[in-house]
Amino acid sequence: MSLFKPTLIIHGGAGNLERSRLPPDLYAQYHASLTRYLRSTKSLLDSGASALDAAVHAVSLMEDDELFNCGRGSVFTSAGTIEMEASVMVTSATSASASSYPGSLKRGAAVMGLRNVRHPIQLARESLLRTGCAADGSPLDDGGSMHGQLVAPYAEERARAWGLEFMPDEWFWTRRRWEEHRRGLEGRTGGLALSQGTVGCVCLDVEGNLAVATSTGGLTNKWPGRIGDTPTLGAGFWAEAWEEKEDGDGERGMVYASRGGGRRQEDEGERGFWDVTLGECVAPLFGKVEQRGRLSRAPTRRAVAVSGTGNGDSFLRVAAARTACAMLRFSAIETLASAVNAVAGPGGELQRSAGRRWGVTGEGEGGIIGIEAEVEMGTLGLSDEKRLRRGKVVFDFNCGGMWRAWIEEGVNGEEIERVMVFREPYK
Repeated sequence: MSLFKPTLIIHGGAGNLERSRLPPDLYAQYHASLTRYLRSTKSLLDSGASALDAAVHAVSLMEDDELFNCGRGSVFTSAGTIEMEASVMVTSATSASASSYPGSLKRGAAVMGLRNVRHPIQLARESLLRTGCAADGSPLDDGGSMHGQLVAPYAEERARAWGLEFMPDEWFWTRRRWEEHRRGLEGRTGGLALSQGTVGCVCLDVEGNLAVATSTGGLTNKWPGRIGDTPTLGAGFWAEAWEEKEDGDGERGMVYASRGGGRRQEDEGERGFWDVTLGECVAPLFGKVEQRGRLSRAPTRRAVAVSGTGNGDSFLRVAAARTACAMLRFSAIETLASAVNAVAGPGGELQRSAGRRWGVTGEGEGGIIGIEAEVEMGTLGLSDEKRLRRGKVVFDFNCGGMWRAWIEEGVNGEEIERVMVFREPYK
């Protein structure tokens, strides 16, 4: 039985994008590609595909499109080589079982340093699904393990063993990215407004499962061996679910805000490492918020999934993806949209992480997309096609632009396709 109306959001990179450097013909190419991939993935979800398969499908299409910084369109390292990264992660608004939906046992997987795998995102998917053991710990002969991250060259050995497609170096070479690489080495800037960030997709399927798939070529002229946020759990991607159960008086209990006085531990006897070592010397980073209300709200299971794009080093410094999700789960923030804004929006955590270098080095620039879904406990199985639950698609960014495509609900419940790059419509 369908419980949710499936939906998705895609991002195609973010950065210092400017209208003056984005001519109509290039804008039309991006718009057409994102529209095709949005429609193709939505059709897959409508046919009953899992969120994981749909998200990987969308990113695979982008990995074959030279417009985007992933797969065939990947940027070059300072040594003139290609090193790609990809990741996937899943969760569910409807089930806490570790074996009830694809990928639930491992939850997340990432691969990095890839040079010739045509679709890094498909390798990440295989790594997620091949666990080497069952939910009860009994061994499985599926060629996998419970490792969450794999780096080349061994990651590419696994890819060959699992039957994934490889392409020669020439297939990944594009003139546009090569010229960009050469300009960077020579200290020249300018040219067309190409997205420099990661691409990704977040999907919600009919069963209430969420998946995030993310892929990138990294930063232009990065050092060989540099690892970014895309294959780092909690930095460039994240997915999790939790149950919000009310206390006897109908209130949720103590939660924590991002700043202010007070101890982190609710119980004085639960002193952690922070309290014992630095707690008396440094002002605490988290302060108590007396209660989050929701007095009349029934116990609810909430699920979120997010994908980031932009300056990966900055995403790493603030653990951007998990920070946004943790704000929703543990602080007084009520919606994922507000949490994403606090991290990736103008003046948010990412921007502040750049300090005085903001607007100079590209640090802190980026955006986040995501979906949140929730179900009141005890109501599973009560939906029908006339009143399917809906997820909430969110996004925000702090830089010039972020390519994104999503399905929006109209005032009458109809589905509307949206494709944008700036905050305002392209003109």
